[in-house]
Amino acid sequence: MALRILTLNTHKGFSHFNWKFLLPELRDAVRAVSADIVFMQEVLGAHEMLASRHRETWPESSHYEFLADSIWPHHAYGKNAVYPKGHHGNALMSQFPISSSRNIDVSITKAESRGLLYCRIRRPDGTHKTLHAFCVHLGLLENHRQRQLAWLCEQVKAVPDAEPVVVAGDFNDWRGKAHKVMKDCGLTDVFEAKYGGPPKTFPARFPMLRLDRIYVRGVREHHPVKLPNRPWSRLSDHAPLAAEIVL
Repeated sequence: MALRILTLNTHKGFSHFNWKFLLPELRDAVRAVSADIVFMQEVLGAHEMLASRHRETWPESSHYEFLADSIWPHHAYGKNAVYPKGHHGNALMSQFPISSSRNIDVSITKAESRGLLYCRIRRPDGTHKTLHAFCVHLGLLENHRQRQLAWLCEQVKAVPDAEPVVVAGDFNDWRGKAHKVMKDCGLTDVFEAKYGGPPKTFPARFPMLRLDRIYVRGVREHHPVKLPNRPWSRLSDHAPLAAEIVL
């Protein structure tokens, strides 16, 4: 059974430096990838002030519901950052039923709210096994990330060895320190396995830093998928990543 995975930091629906609100264009680009499961970070659940500024294009629903629309009937949202005008966090959209979801708070300080959105997805192949998906957005400081990676590893190790795991998202790991921790968890970076290292994804227009990752465990095959530079380079400050896995 083959699945296509996509992960992207939506940058709250705005282009780099917040020049333009481009959520409708982003939705078209996400649809064009034909992913079965989409991992998203920095997704707005609500924002009164921005909604009033962009009334013509601002959706009536939350951003993850707008992106999911009728294409991904199952979705989950993990609220991380909460402020007077709204909130944002991680979200996951799936073609297949999500049997349960849990947002794990991994914030180290109140100034930087971070979370791991853990979803158990029912496999449509007639088996009773579950696909375990972790949507990740880690902190900006190295010592924070190391603690968050340790918590992530605990969650992954608790998953039965016979059941597949996908961990994807914005690791903010510009120093490349996450690889050893993830390998110790039994996880494989899909792009590193093919090309010797994760791709550069930030900033999207001229990528220099390797911040975003897709890790897997317990799958039969995994293959990175190359995405075009356009239109993604103008839709967010992060370039997306995609991969195909065979369960």
